[in-house]
Amino acid sequence: MQFLIADSFSNALSKLTAQEQKAVKITVFDLQQDPASPGLKFHRVDKSKDQNFWSIRVNRDIRIIVHKTAGSFLVCYVDHHDDAYAWAERRRIDTHPRTGAAQIVEVRERVEEIPVFESVPGFAEEQVSLPLPGKPATFPFESLNVEDILQLGVPQDWVEDIKGATEDRFLELAVHLPGEASEALLEYISTGLVPQLERASFTGTPFEHPDAQRRFRIMENVEELQRALEYPWEKWILYLHPAQQGVVDRDFNGPARVSGSAGTGKTVVALHRAMRVLQEDDGARLLLTTFSEPLSNSLEHKLGMLMSGQDTTSHHATTLSFKGVAKDLFTLIKGHDPRPASQDHVRAALKAAADGVEGGPYTERFLMSEWNNVIDAWQLASLEDYKTVPRLGRKNRLGSKQRERLWPIFEATRRQLETQGRLTWPMVFGMVESHYAKQDRKPFTHIVVDEAQDLGVPELRMLAAISEQGANRLFFAGDLGQRIFQEPFSWMKLGIDIRGRSNTLKVNYRTSHQIRETVDRLLPTSLRDVDGNEEERTGTVSVFNGPLPEVQLVHTTEAEKNVISSWLQSLISDGTAPEEIGVFVRSEAELHRARAAVQSAGLEALELSERVEDPAGRVSIGTMHLAKGLEFKGVAVMACDDEILPQQARIETVGDETELEEVFDTERHLFYVACTRARDRLLVTGVEPGSEFLEDLEYSSTNLI
Repeated sequence: MQFLIADSFSNALSKLTAQEQKAVKITVFDLQQDPASPGLKFHRVDKSKDQNFWSIRVNRDIRIIVHKTAGSFLVCYVDHHDDAYAWAERRRIDTHPRTGAAQIVEVRERVEEIPVFESVPGFAEEQVSLPLPGKPATFPFESLNVEDILQLGVPQDWVEDIKGATEDRFLELAVHLPGEASEALLEYISTGLVPQLERASFTGTPFEHPDAQRRFRIMENVEELQRALEYPWEKWILYLHPAQQGVVDRDFNGPARVSGSAGTGKTVVALHRAMRVLQEDDGARLLLTTFSEPLSNSLEHKLGMLMSGQDTTSHHATTLSFKGVAKDLFTLIKGHDPRPASQDHVRAALKAAADGVEGGPYTERFLMSEWNNVIDAWQLASLEDYKTVPRLGRKNRLGSKQRERLWPIFEATRRQLETQGRLTWPMVFGMVESHYAKQDRKPFTHIVVDEAQDLGVPELRMLAAISEQGANRLFFAGDLGQRIFQEPFSWMKLGIDIRGRSNTLKVNYRTSHQIRETVDRLLPTSLRDVDGNEEERTGTVSVFNGPLPEVQLVHTTEAEKNVISSWLQSLISDGTAPEEIGVFVRSEAELHRARAAVQSAGLEALELSERVEDPAGRVSIGTMHLAKGLEFKGVAVMACDDEILPQQARIETVGDETELEEVFDTERHLFYVACTRARDRLLVTGVEPGSEFLEDLEYSSTNLI
């Protein structure tokens, strides 16, 4: 008999108190050990149309809803007595007649009137909302016949509702449908094409169907059950979408990459790829890496959870940031830690070198830009290297004579830093690369990279040098739309060719349809890297709905503080915990505005940093850069003023014409990153006239306060 857990149970369990959860887990463990135990008190849910629904008593008030047949035992739901029974009375477990997937189906005649989201109380006269683009009512599915709709996984009960639904009404209906059905219908709205779903070859049981695996998990043993019950993060780490599972299971004969917009589960795929390596190869030496220390710490914790609490060091797994792995390997090679050179050290060395060279003057802005983006990034060691290096996207083409005059400045700068015993991080990466490029035995057999869009030239060169080459050795997860640190460059020129081995995820699990649709307007419909690999952003669908995002411009920072304060209080009154809320600003210079707003709401702020702190009971505040990799139920992005976003200080330091476009692109990406940290609620504020990026959100402001 199959013993399964549904994602609806995982969701419901997380809403109980800690003491209630403990009691529920003990009961579920007893169930798995002996479902027929006389100590378990089963009661049939008589009012349910599915006679296989039973309740199990946990204590005086808590009931677990299970579905049991001769071949399966499914743990479906848990709640207080009346709510648990009400859930079971409105549902049944079916095998879809066309797809063959097991589904939890809401019984149509028992579903109460579907609510429509309304404005937040107290905001009706003040807020400027972001409505969906105005258009007359349309019936997007009226041309589909019943068979078409059934083929998309829609339960029979809901076919007529779908055929007669307007686009707005469908968004209200979608949350009552199985995930694969709502996704396929959303894709049809987006593209006008009926998705071609490959299901004909499936021959397993209904619970083993790829669509069913998104909501039901077969528990093979007690350890797997314990892992499912104790997960502290999103359920979709366990319930993989078929598209995600396909990337995890696929064998690649060279470097490979998974991409997708924010919230599509790229990190989840990267973690499962890492786990697959460790489980399949006892001799694997795996590196799981990303651009920052806080994110690498998070990855290490999540990989440990995914490995059922096993010590990943016993599997020869290393989780470090790009700089962390470079520092460790540098120390291993040299016998001492590197002494990093700051930008101030570089600036001083450049100035001293430039003052002693004829043929100038060259501006500090230009020299710093040329050093950071060309000389240091590519670790150029000679004038000949400088003459031949690709100057991708830089309009200061610099002829041979100009480079000859400039090279002594950069050569002297490098000598001065070396005399001081200081190394830039690209120098550290370069030394590690140079050493291991000559070694037959590499430190790692496999490398999995998260947030790969923020890899620079020296980091990518180092990763290629410290990993063995071959099938499934290098795997990258990233989104070009979230590139906020690095200028674009050709991976192929560094020997990393992912052509034909790149996959784009299209299902967004983290961000509501309304927030995703609004924020996606910040970016083009497709992005292409330097090597021609294209990330198509159209056709992405979210798996749940929520309130419309809000954008509000105000006359003063004091008015903005009051808006944010009221919004925070409304979230708390609606049951959102403080630690489930984030407030982000462009830079540290605006952090005082976030502090004041949180304080005005009577809440305590946690300032995000590389330190690991307990967030319980505190609203997280920080810069947009620190938002990377995080998620919250509610997010406020504030201080989106003109000359703050995009940041005027960055614009003023541009040393090359094309860099200006690059600055605007990365500032836009940064804003996108901050907004997409929101799961359910998003508020964007600024002092008039506001950032030019707000126009891309297609809002209209008629009420400034």
